[in-house]
Amino acid sequence: MTTAAPILPLVLDRLSFAVRGKNLLHEVSLTLEPGRRTVILGPNGAGKSLLLRLAHGLLQPTGGRVVWAAADRLGHRPRHALLFQRPVLLRRSARANVIHALALAGHGYRERRKRADSTLAKFGLTGLAERQATVLSGGEQQLLALARAAAQEPEVLFLDEPTAALDPAATAEIEAMLDNLHADRVRIVMTTHDLGQARRMADEIAFMHRGRLIEATPAADFFSRPVSPEARAFIEGKLLW
Repeated sequence: MTTAAPILPLVLDRLSFAVRGKNLLHEVSLTLEPGRRTVILGPNGAGKSLLLRLAHGLLQPTGGRVVWAAADRLGHRPRHALLFQRPVLLRRSARANVIHALALAGHGYRERRKRADSTLAKFGLTGLAERQATVLSGGEQQLLALARAAAQEPEVLFLDEPTAALDPAATAEIEAMLDNLHADRVRIVMTTHDLGQARRMADEIAFMHRGRLIEATPAADFFSRPVSPEARAFIEGKLLW
């Protein structure tokens, strides 16, 4: 069996997006190399979520290109996944949610059941496997959505404000699982406006404001010596318009 070529680095080349003549994203250029955790940081309305959707392919840019190092599929199986702020779950059991996603990705009957059970165990969800997903708590639903994405073994995992609606305990649980996925060499790219989370999770920061990428730099440099006045103001907790 031939091993597929890695899909990273991912190059966002002068990426733009406009709706009815209004530019929402302005020529964003960013290269995502393997092995790091990127946090896309910025105030609400900065274009963070839009950038993720364009990178993942949910939207097509009106300008620029999204360039993967290799075709972003293995057979017909996705090699990158996107986790939304509010998980979209089926009205069936937690286990069935994972199995359904694996079936759509082309995994065989026996494989998807075995993989679903092992993934639920890894995420501490075995005890909830037969409960209907939509009646779980917010934190449990997001953990299940993360497990469902991880079961497909993506090379890149995009996350859009994955803990914005969660309490501190649930947030800590999600962050711990993301650390584990990073250790398993899953490339993490996530948005947040939470400075504390960015400090905990990021190897590098891409800071956005008003649809523009203002600076992209190692996290330690960003927090100790931000280059732009917008980034300095954001770190100091000032309102940006």
